[in-house]
Amino acid sequence: MAAPDFFAFYSEYFGERWNALLPALRGEAVYETIQYPEKEPYYLDEASAFAARALGVEPGMDVLDMCAAPGGKTLILAQALQGKGSLQSNDRSPDRRQRLSHVLENTLPEEYRKIVQVSGYDGVRFGMYRKETFDRILLDAPCSSERHVMESEKYLAEWSQKRISHIAITQGSLLASAVDALKPGGQMIYSTCALSKMENDDVVRKILKKRKGKVRVLKMKPDIPGTDQTEFGLQMLPDRCAGRGPIFCAKLEKLENEN
Repeated sequence: MAAPDFFAFYSEYFGERWNALLPALRGEAVYETIQYPEKEPYYLDEASAFAARALGVEPGMDVLDMCAAPGGKTLILAQALQGKGSLQSNDRSPDRRQRLSHVLENTLPEEYRKIVQVSGYDGVRFGMYRKETFDRILLDAPCSSERHVMESEKYLAEWSQKRISHIAITQGSLLASAVDALKPGGQMIYSTCALSKMENDDVVRKILKKRKGKVRVLKMKPDIPGTDQTEFGLQMLPDRCAGRGPIFCAKLEKLENEN
């Protein structure tokens, strides 16, 4: 009976706030529209768009979107590059990668799309094989995605607290890989749409220990009203952010190598 366990867990986790958060999670999300002339529109949660823009991508940079599908954040990154530099949009799932390619083909103009490379590697391998390669990395990590879980009896039946712990281990491996793949002085965003700190601040805390002296947390400006400041980043939840989210994001910088 995972469904009662799911709601009991988050009711205890958020306390009185859950009474407002639960209906907000079940309500309509707030999207921005990404559309170019003669191209299909793409609708992206405004909180997700914020996370991608917070990476601070500029034309000419080498950028990695490590877990890119379905592609909304890649569109934001490609827009920021303006056809200059490189953007590797990676997802190891063939089905999700097919959707990603469709989005890029049908939404991006050619002058932006020409610098985008779609790949299907396991994200944990970038740190080994593409060490200190990228100026910017977006790691929108696979997560519990509770807003979507609530809509599916199948996913509710699969939910458990143990599953959160397993997901957090994967997130930590991906984050370590991303740190290793960053150039010294490079920056990254770690983001999830998970609700609990176990997949958010706790994962960041672990990487600060695992890569001690190699990475630091940067302060982020909460542009969306109602955003919560967390220990290491920001969290946008739909009860306080007028339907936007959930999104957690933290910004990290790779420290320069010592001489």
